[in-house]
Amino acid sequence: LFDSGIGGATVLREVRRRLPAEHLLYLADQARCPYGPRSPDELRAIAAACARWLIDHRAKLVVVACNTASAAALSDLRARFPATPFVGMVPPVKPAAARTRSRVVGVLATPATLAGNLLHDVVARWADGVQVVSQPCPGLVEQIEAGALDTPATDDLLRRYLAPILNAGADTIVLGCTHYPFLTPRIRALAGDHVTL
Repeated sequence: LFDSGIGGATVLREVRRRLPAEHLLYLADQARCPYGPRSPDELRAIAAACARWLIDHRAKLVVVACNTASAAALSDLRARFPATPFVGMVPPVKPAAARTRSRVVGVLATPATLAGNLLHDVVARWADGVQVVSQPCPGLVEQIEAGALDTPATDDLLRRYLAPILNAGADTIVLGCTHYPFLTPRIRALAGDHVTL
């Protein structure tokens, strides 16, 4: 598995729970973190380098444990390394659209994830009749990487990013970045009990 820094550890934890007998290798690419503000070309190059490193270390399958890298590079990785299966991330709009009562779903994600085709395809396919409010969240990954999970600065960012989603009437919020589950307690506290994450 790879991601920019510690975010993919949320995916690693789930893979470990579901596949306890597998040998897992996690590349936390902190040297190039965050991925969110990077261009698609740069993200494809970074993802290819990370995948090459994992394959060189005998990975039989690569999990792109990052919504941003998946949005920009998943199809490129599959074409570049056809002998290796790749599993990517996409914000879980499908289950959110199925659960919402207000018919409004918010998506918190990096700018690059929001610009990628993966999210647009999922929204078009699974969110029929549901308003999807996409909110870019620059700076959140950096706060998480710094360990600033429960700070006034992080809360200020979260309030600013949650406001348009909550003002639109969302009762369901999608965490569209593998880093964001580290902020679940703060998001719950700021969004309110009526909102499902």
